[in-house]
Amino acid sequence: MDKQAFIDAISKAYHFEGTSIYLGAGMMEDQAIPEVEIHVPLKMFNRHGLVAGATGTGKTKTLQVLAEQLSNTGVPCLLLDIKGDLSGIAQAGASNPKVMARMQQLGKPFEPTSNFVELLSISDQPGTRLRATVSEFGPVLFSKILGLNDTQQGVLTMLFKYCDDRGLLLLDLEDLKTVLQYVNEAGKEELEKEFGTFSGSSTGTILRKIIELEQQGASVFFGERSFDVEDLLRFDKKGRGVISILRVTDIQDKPKFFSTFLLQILAEVYTKFPEEGDADKPKLVLFFDEAHLLFEEATQALMDQMETVIKLIRSKGVGIFFITQNPIDIPESILAQLGMKIQHALRAFTAKDRKAIKQAAENYPETTFYQVDQKITELGIGEAFVTALNEKGIPTPLVHCMLRAPASRMDILTPEEIDQLVEQSELTDFYNKIIDKESAADILQQRIEEAEEIVEEERAPTRRGKTAIEKVLDNSVTRQVGRTVARELTRGLLGMFGIKTTTTRRKTKSWF
Repeated sequence: MDKQAFIDAISKAYHFEGTSIYLGAGMMEDQAIPEVEIHVPLKMFNRHGLVAGATGTGKTKTLQVLAEQLSNTGVPCLLLDIKGDLSGIAQAGASNPKVMARMQQLGKPFEPTSNFVELLSISDQPGTRLRATVSEFGPVLFSKILGLNDTQQGVLTMLFKYCDDRGLLLLDLEDLKTVLQYVNEAGKEELEKEFGTFSGSSTGTILRKIIELEQQGASVFFGERSFDVEDLLRFDKKGRGVISILRVTDIQDKPKFFSTFLLQILAEVYTKFPEEGDADKPKLVLFFDEAHLLFEEATQALMDQMETVIKLIRSKGVGIFFITQNPIDIPESILAQLGMKIQHALRAFTAKDRKAIKQAAENYPETTFYQVDQKITELGIGEAFVTALNEKGIPTPLVHCMLRAPASRMDILTPEEIDQLVEQSELTDFYNKIIDKESAADILQQRIEEAEEIVEEERAPTRRGKTAIEKVLDNSVTRQVGRTVARELTRGLLGMFGIKTTTTRRKTKSWF
């Protein structure tokens, strides 16, 4: 290999005029060449990306490098912490011999730095609680969580429509269970008059599956206060974007709930964020670790919508990075949308592995500097093949890169450090407070009780008074519902995109 030709070609390809993110140095014959700096233009981070590689090859550390540098340039990030080892990004790193040796090879100083971090949770783990209402999920995504067939999904869609038309708030699982009880008893005639007959076995199946979902701990996720995705766009007094870490170590064995939750996040970001066009830097970057969990349970209809959202969401200034072990975990239609690819080592233990490696090598630009399918199995820890888009949207040449070390801690936080971080948050008290707003459960339970009382009264011979429906409609609670606007009804991903009204509250864009 001609060393000077390599230096000239790669240095030119990875030098940009605008703000860029430093990844590391190009490598030739397994030696880092410090003057061949590998940068990625900041403005192209909304073209999405992939970080792939076998277990233990350095994907998590690469994720840290990207997130902390994006934050330093004023770009907020959302990271999914599946394994529990990303929380250390909140604390400054330690200058151990391996880190110092790595930075010395790159010709760069090591400057330990802590970051502006917000811990989020969708369970009982410490952190700011992410909640969403049942209405925000919509019937399509909620049906996916429950594993309903087409007929049962049709019944659930009908129930959502019934509640939306009457201003009945579906906030938590108890609300949906009460609706099912109501339409099987007091409200059955009313519902069938408007929507036609439906099978009681379908509503019974839906009810049983909701109870199963409750047993998985999902009750703590559904309800108020609903998380406002604009709170992902905050900055500290230094102008650094917040790094929001969603700790989901306890739901990775629930792939349907996990994948549907992530799709709902994408839907809400897509519907709420305004068009940005081609800005100098992204507005938000999302990192989805263990990305295969997103796709392995998805139907074809949801896959089509996922592909559409990924294509369009970049115009909102949002970048999406998928982190997984092998590129083949990502459907080809979505893999084609990922402008940046950071490929760590893959291991060839079986014939199937070798076939997957050959297929993965074909996803990268052709190069005369490397035999990709062989070299991809020989990459060391913290090394990767890199290709990205330059400022004109043209793919850069494939380069073997020695990645820089994170400036933050490459380890987990202690329980005491986690508690301290949560106590410092201005969001935790607001979102962790449970709101018991009048919803479908309260209103329909009262209707059921009133209907039972009316039936008892009509058993006795008395002069005719108001009918059951007249009494219900004349009820003060029902009149109040008519004046209530259901908050935050996101209808995205096959009918989830819709109108959102935000509850009036103090907006916090900075901790300072």
